[in-house]
Amino acid sequence: MKYPKVIDCFDGNYGFLSNFYETPVTYGGVMYRNSEAAYQAQKDPTRQMEFVDLPANKAKRLGRKVDPVADWDDIKYNHMLQIVRRKFHQNPRLAEKLIQTGEAEIIEGNRWNDTYWGVCEGKGQNKLGNILMQIRNELKQGGNSLC
Repeated sequence: MKYPKVIDCFDGNYGFLSNFYETPVTYGGVMYRNSEAAYQAQKDPTRQMEFVDLPANKAKRLGRKVDPVADWDDIKYNHMLQIVRRKFHQNPRLAEKLIQTGEAEIIEGNRWNDTYWGVCEGKGQNKLGNILMQIRNELKQGGNSLC
């Protein structure tokens, strides 16, 4: 099987890489419709139930309106790592698709200037892409730890 060298767009065959992909994710004992809703809910845990049934676009919109917990900038990466890890461990079909990306570099390319989670116009930290590649490596090694 031939793998791409770079995946830099989460649509088409690679739409499953996006946090907007509709697949249930249970995090913190709560099941969300998608990983974006799970992530946005962590900004203010007292409001998490408002996010449970939201499609990703509405979850992101609501997430912009909540006041995040005081240490959000310190904990957001770990929440994303754990949520995305659960997405693939709880959905074996998606885990297999992630493994099938081979050794491709995964870049969360975007046009909305998200240079923390992704890359826009060649600039960015690509934290989400790095998380996906880390989880892919864990899955390849047979790792099933959710820690």
